[in-house]
Amino acid sequence: MTLPTLLRNAYWSLAVAGGLYVICMSLLLNGWIQRHALYSHKVQTTWWQDPKTPEQFGFLKNQVRPFNVTTPDGETLFAWHILPLALYAKHETLLVDEGESNPVDNFAFNLLARDPESRVVISFHGNAGTVAQGWRTDTYRAISSGASDRIHVLAVDYRGFGYSTGYPTESGVITDGAALVDWTLEIAKIPPERIVILGHSLGTAVSTAVAELFVTQRQVEFAGIILVASFSDIPTLMLTYAIGGIIPILSPMKPYPMLQRFFSKRILDTWQTSIRLANLVRKSQNADVNLIHAQNDYEIAWKHSDTLFYAAANATSKQGMSIKEVDAAKTHLSLGKAGWVNSWTVAGPAYGYTKKIRQEIVSSGGEYKLDGLVPQNMLTFV
Repeated sequence: MTLPTLLRNAYWSLAVAGGLYVICMSLLLNGWIQRHALYSHKVQTTWWQDPKTPEQFGFLKNQVRPFNVTTPDGETLFAWHILPLALYAKHETLLVDEGESNPVDNFAFNLLARDPESRVVISFHGNAGTVAQGWRTDTYRAISSGASDRIHVLAVDYRGFGYSTGYPTESGVITDGAALVDWTLEIAKIPPERIVILGHSLGTAVSTAVAELFVTQRQVEFAGIILVASFSDIPTLMLTYAIGGIIPILSPMKPYPMLQRFFSKRILDTWQTSIRLANLVRKSQNADVNLIHAQNDYEIAWKHSDTLFYAAANATSKQGMSIKEVDAAKTHLSLGKAGWVNSWTVAGPAYGYTKKIRQEIVSSGGEYKLDGLVPQNMLTFV
């Protein structure tokens, strides 16, 4: 093949790729298509397995009890209650022998609601799939390992995901998250000081929004918030985001900032996590926020965790602080090749509260393989 032929083929390949990119970006201006792309709620890998039968995902019989939560606007959400393994082992015979029962009157529910030492992790997953998708089940198991006799996990599918009714929007998904928290507080009767909110990827935005809502509107604070692979906001994320770490969204427009702004301003659900997290910390009396991110996360750059850390730390000061001032005052712990930990604490009688911000950056783990770090962070709250 001659050089002119190679150049011609390369030219047409680039032209076709560019044309497809323009078509795809144009389609994303449609709100319905945009939300389907953002939430990917119809994309899943569990077509041949049923989340209503958790044993198909490696759980013991009745270790997971599916139940439904009804939202204030009438949607029905599908959820899981995962029992900690040691507690399950202690009551295995009764749990195995129990048949179908009312979700608020089964043995698993009573083990949660009637134990004054029980702790609850409310887990909000990322986009696509269901509560049973891939590595999510591994995360539930890892969480309980922090205290395998008392840490219960509640996980929910947002509206439009899996068996949950409705169609996802930012306000709707926040309503869903708040509905599960309300169920935990009002039906299970678990006090907020025994509840940890955990979010991954998109779930970090949900976790922050829900926690902010409870702090600002109800003066309810939880034991802690753990955000894994978080981002500052969707428009900023889209500037560097690549699907699967390969297919870029807005980064090809970097030479054309006006075009980037044009598309950014037309994102419907912006999920302003940085602003919400700062407001949450500002309004809280005893905020405890943990950020976990991997340097080799090729979908959500770990620098987003920096943005959130600085926003949260800055919110502890009435006067406000620059990044340089935060860097000078924060506690930094090097983990060598494994990464590092940044900590920020404001406490003492002069303040009348304790606010803790912890950021852990690890060298590897990508977006999905940080399960082992969650139990370590859980030990702060149990």
